[in-house]
Order: sequence, then structure tokens, then C-alpha cells
Amino acid sequence: MPITSAASRLGTSAFSDAPRIELRQNATKDEVELVIRAVYRQVLGNDYLMKSERLISAESLLRDGNMTVREFVRALAKSELYKTKFFYNHFQTRFIELNYKHLLGRAPYDESEVIFHLDLYQEEGYDAEIDSYIDSTEYTTNFGDNIVPYYRGFTIQTGQKTAGFNRMFRLYRGYANSDNAQVEGKSPRLARELAANSVSTIVGPSGPTAGWSFRASQDITPQKCIGNAVGTSDRVYRMEVTGLLNPGYPKIRRSSTAIMVPYERLSEKMQQVQRQGGKIVSITPA
Repeated sequence: MPITSAASRLGTSAFSDAPRIELRQNATKDEVELVIRAVYRQVLGNDYLMKSERLISAESLLRDGNMTVREFVRALAKSELYKTKFFYNHFQTRFIELNYKHLLGRAPYDESEVIFHLDLYQEEGYDAEIDSYIDSTEYTTNFGDNIVPYYRGFTIQTGQKTAGFNRMFRLYRGYANSDNAQVEGKSPRLARELAANSVSTIVGPSGPTAGWSFRASQDITPQKCIGNAVGTSDRVYRMEVTGLLNPGYPKIRRSSTAIMVPYERLSEKMQQVQRQGGKIVSITPA
């Protein structure tokens, strides 16, 4: 059952209301194709998939009944496609966060889980890291051989820690979003709070919630003000921006920066940010 009645406002209803997808015996051709699409969507974090990137051989084995859904998930997670999207150019802790999300449908519960997988990768390599999720008792209990992994972090689960619910929202940013198109880029989402054994507040994904729903980096001190940051109405806003281009050559995109803007110049500043190729992460009263 859903852990909250606010699923529609938090953007999780697409998962809490949807039936679990399972490959049953004597499945029709359309049912098998549904399973294949669901595996790609889950394991690739809803990222875009080109036709040329599909695992044709593994798909054929699944269609012919010579491969289980579990083994199809394994093949995809060990593929060069998955490595290119989530391993080669990501921080290792971010890679582990995404493995938990994609393969077990939840966020890491504590720092010890991340440390375990860091050590496992260093000692036994990439394949052992992937196998540790898919061959785990947790995977078997929840998905077995033929259920497509899904986001379990939004529902009540026996043995699941409450912190996992909050942390899942740090990894999930909306059904229309992907794990390679989030404002925070390739940086880890949970490293700081796992190290401090703290739990973040829930910020709803973009789209279903009102207002600016991207997560702001609260520890960023505003680097500058627009004028004296006080307008005729004395209403001042803190605007966090990411991806602005630095002037000069070579052009390098900056990480997040915060600016204090009076209400009267808010629209003007938003347009300037867009012209500079940046993304507005949040706008909050100062």
C-alpha cells in the first residue's frame, strides 16, 4: 500500500498505482515487449534509448524463453551501455546510489552499505558489484526471477528503514525526468547525509508539485547581490543557478551559485540566466 496519500502531489503515483510487471508463462508477444520496455526504463533510470543501443541478443533469449527477467536485468546492468551512462563518467558513490535505485528500487540506508560496495568493487571488480545486488536475498524476495524491479522506496516494505523513504526522493526527480538529466548532474546525492547519519527533508519532483521543486543546495552562500538586493517592495529572493558559462576561453560551466535578487528584477534575472545557458535550481524568499 502507498506510504502516503499525497502520492499524486509528490509525483509517485505513476509507480504506487501501477501494477507490478511480471513475465508469466505463455506470455503473449505484446506482454513480452512490455516487460522488455519496463526493464530498459527501470535499469536505465528512464534515460533515452536509441534503437542501435538495444541488447538484441539478450532480448531474443528472453522472447524465446531462454532467459529470465533477472538475467536480462543482469545483462543490461553489465553492458557497455549501462557503463557508458552511469559508470565511466560518474563519481563512484553516485554509481552505487544508482545501482541501489535501478536494481533494488530503493536508496542506500546508511553509509555502511556504500562502503561495502566501494570495497567490493575495489577487490573483485565491476561484475561482482552488479551481481551483489541481483543475487542478493533482497532482490530474490522482492522480484524473484521474473518480476521487473520497481521503485520500492515509495511503499511500505517489511524491513525497510524509514530513512529510505526520504532518501529515495533525493534520487528520484519525477517520472518525466531521467538519471542523466537532473540539475545536480553526476555528483552523489546522498554522500553528505549518509556520512552525517542525517535524513533530508522531502522535496517533491519537478512537475506535479507547485512552485520551484528542484532541490536547492542550502549550504551555498549567495556570492553576489543584484544592486543592493532591496527593491521598492523590500521583497528579496534567493535564486540558485547551475550551469552558467564562465566568460573567456575555454568556456567552462560553473557549479551552483546563489544570487540575491529583489522582486522587481526577478524576471530580468531569470531571462539573463537562460541566455547564459544556465538552469534555475530554486527560487526561495530570502
